[in-house]
Amino acid sequence: MAQVLTPIKAKAFLIEDLKAQGFDDIRILSADDIGNNPKRLASFIEANFHGSMNWLPETEERRSEPKKLWENVKTIAMVAMRYSPDESYDPLEALNKKSAATISCYAQNRDYHDIMKGKLKQAAGRFVAKTSSEVKVFVDTAPIMEKPLAQQAGLGWQGKHTNLVSRELGSWFFLGSIFTDMDLPIDEAEADHCGSCRSCLDICPTDAFPSPYKLDARRCISYLTIEHDGPIAPEFRKPMGNRIYGCDDCLAVCPWNKFATVASEAKLRARADLKSPPLAELLAMDDSAFRRHFSGSPIKRIGRNRFIRNCLIAAGNSENPSLVPQIKKFLCEADPMVRGAAVWALGELMEAEKFAAFGAPFYGAENDNSVVQEWTMATKQNGLS
Repeated sequence: MAQVLTPIKAKAFLIEDLKAQGFDDIRILSADDIGNNPKRLASFIEANFHGSMNWLPETEERRSEPKKLWENVKTIAMVAMRYSPDESYDPLEALNKKSAATISCYAQNRDYHDIMKGKLKQAAGRFVAKTSSEVKVFVDTAPIMEKPLAQQAGLGWQGKHTNLVSRELGSWFFLGSIFTDMDLPIDEAEADHCGSCRSCLDICPTDAFPSPYKLDARRCISYLTIEHDGPIAPEFRKPMGNRIYGCDDCLAVCPWNKFATVASEAKLRARADLKSPPLAELLAMDDSAFRRHFSGSPIKRIGRNRFIRNCLIAAGNSENPSLVPQIKKFLCEADPMVRGAAVWALGELMEAEKFAAFGAPFYGAENDNSVVQEWTMATKQNGLS
């Protein structure tokens, strides 16, 4: 029978193994060190900042305390893996390429859930073999307050934009965790190092931060383009610019990212075709083309119609009238969300009189309130009604 490792040696073994798997930092916290997490989560939900993410209130009790998710857990290993963009891509500069789409850096290649969970499971299996302990592995999908736990473990601190920031890694990294029933030596929590800086708050195009360290997801472009199903509220369409999946503004402007280095995991490095892809190419995708192009990508999760909705809003902000013929085709789509986005985009790109004349026949369309309402709103905006 193999000798069981002591807690100190077990921690050292786990850290060495995880770093060999490509994880950039690993820190340990006690499962009892939850601080004011339950109160913070309750406050977030009470303010309705979670929007339509109903799984948050549904899982509030389990999410607020790790031991309510797994009663045997004693310590938690929080891990970080970089996905930093390389020097050839500037997320803020990409916003100026109006006829091209901007995709959040984390989604420019493979789905990190699959990559990280596979590596964590392998490391956890070896850890169990060495320690005879029990473990559970999680990457984002389980009801866990990963960012507060990562701060308590010492991986970094939650900045004023509520994302985790590390003095060594910046803020371009993913989080995962290994829960164990073994008592491992714990690390010190990280302190806040934001100081008086408020760059992340000031750059937000939709004013999604009601105050430092608080995020109203309902106003966040990442939420609107990924989690929100249905029409995008008119007040957010112009601020979205060419962002079709996520938003990196508050991360890209953070001064701590000067210490960030390029992702070591090849599958997390950006695909060339997802760095500022032309909107004309994305708008040409039917459902099968969408699924094929984004196979293995987190973008596939939102589905083709929500994706096209986002692309149409980006097209409306492109100042490129050559996209009008493509946009018109979406007026015949079955999904009213897509039709409505197409109307708005046409209203932004067509001359006012031509837009009104083109839209006149649609006022009589039966059972198509999405088009009628959008057209009415757009013509009023252009001073034609």
